[in-house]
Parts: sequence; structure tokens; C-alpha cells
Amino acid sequence: MAFPVSGIETYIFIPPLVAFLISFFTSMAGVSGAFLLLPLQMSVFGFTTPSVSSTNFLYNVVGTPGGVLRYMREGRMSWPLACCITAGTLPGVMAGYYARVKYFPDPARFKFFVGTVLLYVGMRLLRDAVKSAPDRGYTPSALEGIERPLRITNVSCGLGRIEYEFAGRRVSFSVPGMFVLSLAVGVVGGVYGIGGGAIIAPFCVTFFRLPVYTVAGAALMGTLVTSVAGVAVYSLVPLSNGMTAPPDWPLGLLFGLGGFLGMYFGARTQRHVPERGIKLILALVILTVSARYIWRFITP
Repeated sequence: MAFPVSGIETYIFIPPLVAFLISFFTSMAGVSGAFLLLPLQMSVFGFTTPSVSSTNFLYNVVGTPGGVLRYMREGRMSWPLACCITAGTLPGVMAGYYARVKYFPDPARFKFFVGTVLLYVGMRLLRDAVKSAPDRGYTPSALEGIERPLRITNVSCGLGRIEYEFAGRRVSFSVPGMFVLSLAVGVVGGVYGIGGGAIIAPFCVTFFRLPVYTVAGAALMGTLVTSVAGVAVYSLVPLSNGMTAPPDWPLGLLFGLGGFLGMYFGARTQRHVPERGIKLILALVILTVSARYIWRFITP
């Protein structure tokens, strides 16, 4: 099958299959998988124009509802956290779009930018997985003793701080701190073509010390909302040459179909996988992709 905008020719089942495999594992940590799908499109399929970012956003729009719905059904959606993430990332995406078309139109420079972002995310995840106490009590075996179903309860919201209980523990985070972080993540996500979940989720876990089981749903919800804005901006706002950069709709929809199923089943499987295992798998994959991009930029 030929895809007109990207110029890709491949079997019709390849995009949804690849997206399913990626999103199944990444969604357990609140990540849609777009951060890995973009390098795949650039390196394997040769799709390097600004439209690759909007296609990635389209994948998020179609795919993330699968994970979001599952987390909502299981009562593990932290709505206050999701609102904080969305409020910060939305304006950041607009600024990120401007940076993408002005400073990173060249594929080589853009790949280096991608590599540095992934390097930072991967190192944060790896450090936390290695140095922290094993899963801080949130292993599947530890959770077995908690009354089912596992849900977020006793939520307390304020302008300065938000608190909630999960698995018998009370956790909290700073609202201003989360907003500032989300704003910065939105800028990077707007450049990269991701909703920001790949960046915000590790920070929520490592810096704010929130359990990944409660971060995942909120991160995916933030990714969904900001990705809708991303598709709109790339499709309607002209580039420096007066042209827009709309997504490759057939390709993005096929990726999204696989992502929807992958994220749904990934969210369902999450509670049975140790938190440390999720972090290690994600960190190793991220660092591998990052090292490849940075090395290719240094030694063209």
C-alpha cells in the first residue's frame, strides 16, 4: 500500500502491527509509544518531513483512548493530575511547533534533538529503577494483599498541592511544580511530535515520587488532549514557506488502530508487571534509540 504524504510503501498490516507491539509495553508506564514510533518512521520508512510530527500526533489521537478508557474503568485515572499535565502541555505544544519549523527543519538536526531528549528520559528512568528501593512496595505480589479493585481514593485538591491515596499509601505533588514541568514538556513534545507522556511520566515517577500505576492514565490523557491540538496546529498553521504540514492520514490512522488495541491491553496487563520491570524495559529501549541517533549525527 502506498501512502501519499509520507511516500511510504509497505504492507497494510505492518503499521498497525508495529504500533500494537510498541504501545502494548510502553502504555504500562503511561507512554503512548509515539516517541519510539517517530524514530521508526524516520529511520526505517524514510519519513523525515515536518508531517512526520503531525502523523505522530494523529497516532496519539486515535490510539490513546484505548489506554485512557481502560484506566478509567479500573479507577486508576488521577483526574487532578491529568488536568495539571494538560494545562501545562497545551500552550507548550504551540511553542514547540514554532521551534520545529524554525530551528529543526533539517532531518539530521532534528534526529540529534530527538536523540538528546531520549537520552535524558532514558537516564532518568534507568537511574530510578536501579537506585530506588525495589518498586517502593508497588509490586504485583504486594498489591495482591490490597482489597480489589485497586483505585485512587480520598482525593484532596488545592491550588498549591494535590493528594490522593492508592494501595494504602497517601501521595501528593506540588501543583505549580507540575504545571511548570508540563509546560516545558509541552514545548519538547510539540517539537518532537509526541504528546509528552514519554517525558512527563518518568518525571512524575522519579521527581514527584508518584506510583507509576496512577501516573500512567493521567499521562495518557494529557497526551490525548495535547495531540489533538498538535494535529490542528500542524494542519492549519502555515510553515515558514506558507505551506502547512498535515499528517499522512491513512498512515496515522493505521498506526492509531494498532496503538488503540496495544494501549488497551497494555493498561489491562499493567497491574501484573513489577514497576521496576516496566522502568527497566523502557529505559533500555529508549537509550538504544538515543545512542543510535546521536552516534549517527556525530559520525555521519
